[in-house]
Amino acid sequence: MQSVDILGYSISAQGLDADAEHALRIIMSNEATHHVACANPHSFVVAAKDKEFQYALAHSDLLLPDGAGIVMAAKLLRQDLPGRVAGSEFFMKLSELAQRAGEIKYFFLGASEYVLERIVERLGSDFPAIEVCGVYSPPFKDEFSIEDNREMIEKINAAGSHVLWVGMTAPKQEKWVESNRAYLKVPLVCSIGAAFDFYAGTKKRAPKWLCDMGLEWLPRLLREPRRLWQRNFVSTPVFLVNVLAQKLGLPQTIRRKISS
Repeated sequence: MQSVDILGYSISAQGLDADAEHALRIIMSNEATHHVACANPHSFVVAAKDKEFQYALAHSDLLLPDGAGIVMAAKLLRQDLPGRVAGSEFFMKLSELAQRAGEIKYFFLGASEYVLERIVERLGSDFPAIEVCGVYSPPFKDEFSIEDNREMIEKINAAGSHVLWVGMTAPKQEKWVESNRAYLKVPLVCSIGAAFDFYAGTKKRAPKWLCDMGLEWLPRLLREPRRLWQRNFVSTPVFLVNVLAQKLGLPQTIRRKISS
């Protein structure tokens, strides 16, 4: 798989179409659970202080370049990256392929019951050949109990899905997938966070022209400044300084430790 190395993480450089086709092959192979995760500057900064999150990102089978900062970093490092692949775009592209393939089942884990209802309703209209074999809105808490995890895993495995879409926000979703993937009987698990709300229509994604300019973060920042200011005004500069250090061969404070 074509990839780029940014701060010790291997990020897919195949492009959206090839990433979705790669994921479809995993589904069709029906092999052991594979994890698709999304990479952005904030996630790397958080992962530097959260070893479980770092491990989950580093051991994902397909790490998508979800963030304009990742594309900027690749250019700075003179690595060939076609462009960003947002989680929501990956969801739509893979669903287009699944619609044509037929007989593919989805399970949605995360978000509220209202959001899940909207997703199921829209998916039935957009991609009628895809069967939603289950949805589950987990308890809203920082950490799940052993019983919580057991219930989620049992529901997922009993449904017989081909794709498990997880929308709990990072880093909770990636850490949950990595710690439970050995018990999951599903070929593909995708951690896509905010894509749940975007597809349900409960949150609006930025216009395409802003996304193309690398400014998708701006409308979200204006809507949720208290929650998002740190990732845009602290994490992104820290990330870029570390990328510059990588380019110059200097030590990086948020680089993944290969031994993790």
